[in-house]
Amino acid sequence: MKQTFGSFGGAYVPENLALVLKELEDAFVTYKDDEDFRKEYMYYLTEYAGRETPLYLAERFTEYCGGAKIYLKREDLNHTGAHKLNNVLGQMLLAKRMGKKKVVAETGAGQHGVATATIAALLNMECIVFMGKEDMHRQALNVFRMEMLGSKVVAALSGTQTLKEAVDEALVYWIEHAEDTFYVLGSAVGPHPYPTIVKEFQRIISQESKAQILKKEGRLPNAIIACVGGGSNAIGSFAEYIDDKDVRLIGAEAAGKGLDTKMHAATITLGETTVIHGMKTLCVLDENKEVAPVYSISPGLDYPGV
Repeated sequence: MKQTFGSFGGAYVPENLALVLKELEDAFVTYKDDEDFRKEYMYYLTEYAGRETPLYLAERFTEYCGGAKIYLKREDLNHTGAHKLNNVLGQMLLAKRMGKKKVVAETGAGQHGVATATIAALLNMECIVFMGKEDMHRQALNVFRMEMLGSKVVAALSGTQTLKEAVDEALVYWIEHAEDTFYVLGSAVGPHPYPTIVKEFQRIISQESKAQILKKEGRLPNAIIACVGGGSNAIGSFAEYIDDKDVRLIGAEAAGKGLDTKMHAATITLGETTVIHGMKTLCVLDENKEVAPVYSISPGLDYPGV
C-alpha cells in the first residue's frame, strides 16, 4: 500500500503510534474490498445518507460566466449537509470491525464533527470531538448539533485555536487511548494510511459525477474545480479523473486578505516542504522555518498544510 505521493505523505510518528497505524492499515486493507463490508457501506450511503447526490446544471451561473457549462455536484444534499459523511461512514464501519467502542475526531467548520457525531449516535459509540475555540464561536450551531447528538465537544485552546490545534489535540488524545478508541480523521491529511483511507471513502463523489456527466453530456468535463482546505472534498472530487489527462484538476485555496499579506492560507502557492501532523507536506513557514499561523474567513480552509 503506497505510503507516499511523490515526495509527500509518509508517517513521521513515534514508534508507539506507528504500531497503532499499522493495525489500522491492516484492517483497512482487509476490509476495503470485502464484499460484506462494501455491501454495508453502500447500504448506509444510499439508504441513510441519501446518495447519489445530483449533478446540477447551474444555468444562471453558466450564463454569468460567459457560456462554459457549469455543473454543481450537490454534496450539500448529503445527510448532515456536506460530503463528510461519506468518509465517516467508511471509517466508523471499519472501527466497528476492529472492535473499537469509542471514536475521537477533529473538526474545523464543524461539518466533519457533525457527521462523526451523527454516525456515533447511529452505531451507539461514544464520541469526543476536538474543535478550536475560535471555530466553536464561528460555528456555534454545529457545536449545538454535535452536543444534541450526544457527543462531547472539547475546545482546543492553543495557538490560533482553529483546525490545526484541533488535529494536534485529537492526535494526542488518540495516542493515549488507542486501545479502545478509533481516530476518525476527516481531512486528507495526517500520517499514512489516513490520506489513502480518506481518498477511498470520498471517491464516491467523482465516481458518481463521472457517470453523471457522461450521461448528461456524453463526454468528460474540461475541468474539475474544488476548494482545498484539508483536502477531503478535493480528493473526492478529483480521484476518478486523475488518469484522465485532458481533464484539468483545479484546487482553489484560501487567499485570505491577500497573498502579499500574512493573512492567508495559500499553502500550495506559497508553501515550503515540512512535516506536520505526521506527514510531509507544504506549509507556510515563518522566518524560523516553523509553521506560521494562517488565515481564512472560512473555518476549515485555514488548515496550515495541504
